[in-house]
Amino acid sequence: MNLDFKPVNIEDKAIFNRYFKEDPPEISELTFTNLFMWQCLYHPVWAEQDNTLLVVINPDGSSPYGLQPVGRGDKQKAIETLLTYLEGKTDMPEIKRAGEGFVNNVDRTRFTCTPDRDNSDYVYQTTDLINLSGRKYHRKKNHLNQFKKSYEYEYRKLDADLVECFINMQEEWCKMRECVENPTLLSEDYAVRRALIHFEELDYRGGAIIVNGRMEAFSLGEPLNLDTAVIHIEKANPDIPGLYTAINQMFTANAWPDKGFINREQDLGIDGLRKAKESYYPHHMVNKYTITRI
Repeated sequence: MNLDFKPVNIEDKAIFNRYFKEDPPEISELTFTNLFMWQCLYHPVWAEQDNTLLVVINPDGSSPYGLQPVGRGDKQKAIETLLTYLEGKTDMPEIKRAGEGFVNNVDRTRFTCTPDRDNSDYVYQTTDLINLSGRKYHRKKNHLNQFKKSYEYEYRKLDADLVECFINMQEEWCKMRECVENPTLLSEDYAVRRALIHFEELDYRGGAIIVNGRMEAFSLGEPLNLDTAVIHIEKANPDIPGLYTAINQMFTANAWPDKGFINREQDLGIDGLRKAKESYYPHHMVNKYTITRI
């Protein structure tokens, strides 16, 4: 198939944003920042055909797969195009992490849609994450209050002057977690650095908590669609009790009070991550699916 797939570069941002505005995504993968920052691990490539944006992910160490097509064009045709393109590159051509809204319109006489719980996104009401009201958030509220009482802190919005501090904190975090020994953490380090280096060219927002003059937590996120923001990165010093709760609450309150929902991405099937995400009581899940030919 003669499609001109090419790597995602910063110059492509306007094209991606045009498609995302025409066809607002519900899944956390479909933002330009996300695709651009994770290039070192997932090596996304893209092409346009008949008013659809086609994206193929080429992860290190595993088979390539497509993401759900975006745009005003014929989605069934776009699915066929992607699967045909992938036939020569993998034994099992697949479109992965397709959102439930997209899958509801897939022709089930031609394609099989298999649930993918590990990659389904957790979505929370913004007011829940800000207010932490009610019995179910009692422990979270206590953690937040304990942090506020125990530490001198300052919340700072990310701007060009703070980028270097964010990069320095990422370096410290990587030293604590020994990123060089862990390929996944090392790839995440590259992704965070790539996003920070291009801060002024991308559409995300960031926030940080300074404790005793040191940046000890930060978070990065961006608008996903009209009523939802997505959080891509959240880091905190694990030796400071309540700090993860604090950066979650403060970043939401300062960066996203105008959004109805916060998408905090998937748990990847990791037990600890699943428990942490469930402990904030998601309003709903964006269920995802793998699409293959029948």
